[in-house]
This record gives sequence, structure tokens and C-alpha cells, in this order.
Amino acid sequence: MSDLTRICLVGGGRAARVHGHSLTSHVPAAAPVALVDAAPDVLRATGDLFGITRRFESLEAALAWGAFDAVVITTPTFTHAELAIMAADAGKHVFLEKPMALTLEACDRIIAATERNHVILQLGFMRRFDPEFAAAAARIEAGEIGQPMMIKSLTHGPGLPPAWAHDLKTSNGMLAEVNSHDWDCVRWLMGSNPERVYVEVANFKGAARGVEAEHFYDNALVSIRFENGSLGSISGVCPCDYGYDARVEIVGEKGIMQIGELKGQAVVVCVDRDHGLVTPIYRRWPERFAWGYIREMEHFVDCIQTGAQPRVGGEDGRWAVAGVLAGTKSFLEARPVLLREVMAGA
Repeated sequence: MSDLTRICLVGGGRAARVHGHSLTSHVPAAAPVALVDAAPDVLRATGDLFGITRRFESLEAALAWGAFDAVVITTPTFTHAELAIMAADAGKHVFLEKPMALTLEACDRIIAATERNHVILQLGFMRRFDPEFAAAAARIEAGEIGQPMMIKSLTHGPGLPPAWAHDLKTSNGMLAEVNSHDWDCVRWLMGSNPERVYVEVANFKGAARGVEAEHFYDNALVSIRFENGSLGSISGVCPCDYGYDARVEIVGEKGIMQIGELKGQAVVVCVDRDHGLVTPIYRRWPERFAWGYIREMEHFVDCIQTGAQPRVGGEDGRWAVAGVLAGTKSFLEARPVLLREVMAGA
């Protein structure tokens, strides 16, 4: 393989553009050389944005050309397993956006495909690479706040998710599409797998915005007991309308740690007495985790070039999916659910 890692972007939407920007502006060891999207207008716009001349309507067509080393998959969740397995069987390294898949069986097939073809699988949990979250993880591991006892994580997204994400059958709902990062984050920072979950959901805004999917919800509150006896919670709201909000609090035996804040800049403006203090907030997720996205792509390329294993892989993606499935079972059946209940059915 040449010194330049050649990437095929599979999907040309918002997430693909974030990764395309990282690759073209911040990762000189790699370049996006091909683009796949079934929508001609998206294919044209994203291809033009990054100067990608090799454009395909399907991954099969791109693999027939084949002059690339890896894929970055950002398509809807229900397509992930087929695309990731196809790429792995063609010998391409795989960067797979969250959620990993719809089922644990699909996660297992993705992991098996990458292992038998000896290619890298990295999951798109960018919070692990965000400077603030990475620093917090290091300080927890160093024992600064003592043994973590409780963790609270929230992700509130400003806008209604795309139509396919409204339906549990094609997305697993907001617990997956919005809160996958929280499922991974609480497990990572707590250093323990979830053991039992209880979830309550509510739908406040769906009807007014034309959402008719069965079991749609725009608010979710998750309670978690971990295998090590610690406790956790996840808060999800989408759409929240006020902006993008992602924060975590960890209470340890010796202290407390807070990661992130609502305001987006260390700028405060006071115009007059009536409006009080005004400070900017994060409007969208690419702004909040800009460096996390850049560093996760740097890590993916470095693993390809050195043969190292990614810090966040298939097993981490699988645990996040297991949490989502247990949480969905919990609110549908109105009871706490042990993780082993969904693991046993995999």
C-alpha cells in the first residue's frame, strides 16, 4: 500500500461531509478518492465539494473499480450490515458510523467479516477522541475523583431526525440515532458493562410535526445499573429546538467531574438591562465535536498504516446496540430489562 490511504465515502450526507472535511483539511496521510450515494444530487454536490471525481450509485460499482483502501460508511442504520460486510469481504478497512446495526446478530456478522478478512473495523464514537472527553477519561483512570459511583449523560439534538429514523423497524428509534454516543460514553467512562436498564419515553412534538410512526418518541430517560454496582442515567431529547447539547457528569467516591457545558463559546454579551447576559451555544453537532471527528479519522488512518487495532471497535458498537435493544424492550414492556435478556437472543 502507498503512503496515502485512499478512502471511499459511502453515503454523501451530513456525516459524510464532516468526515470528508476532516480527511481533506486535517489528515494529510489520507484522501477521499471515491464517493457512493444513490441520490444523484447528493452525489454531485458532495463530490464537487471535495473534488472527488470517482462517483458511484452503489458500493458494488465502487468495489468493481476498487482503487481504494478503506470505506467510511455513513448511510442509514438499516444498510450498515450489508455494506460493511461487502466492503470487508472485498478486503477494505471499515469505518462505520453509529449505530453499528439494528440487531446483535448483524453486529456479529460485521465483526466476523472484518476478522476473517483481516481488516480494521472502527466505530464512529467520536467522543472518545474529543479533547475534553479524552482528558476526563484519563483523569478518571488516574483516580482523581476516586471510584466512579454514578454517571449522568445527555444528548439533546435541535432538529427532527430524518423520516426513516422515526420508525423503530428501520432505526431502533432515538435511543439509537441520538443516544448511541451516550450508551458508549457511560460504559467507557464507568469502566463497566450495563447490567440492567429501565426506560421511560414520551412524545411531545411528533404530532405537530407530522410524525405518524408507531412508538415514536422525542424524549427518553434511561436508568442504568452497571455490572460493578455503579449507577447511570441517559437523557435524550430530539428535537429540543434550542441547540445541540451534550454533557456528562461523573460522581466519584472522592469528587465530581463535569464534561462539557451548554454554552458554545467563552463569550458573554450584555446589550441592555432588558435582555441580560447572552452567550452563544452550539447550534449543531459538527461544531460541538469538531476535533473529535478530526482525531477519530486520524486514528483510523493511523491504524490502517501501522496495523494497530482501533481504540473503539466492533465490541464497543455491539454493547451500544445491546443497550438500545434492552432500553426499547424496557419501555415497550414497561419494566426493567436485564442486558442478558437481549444478549441471549442474539
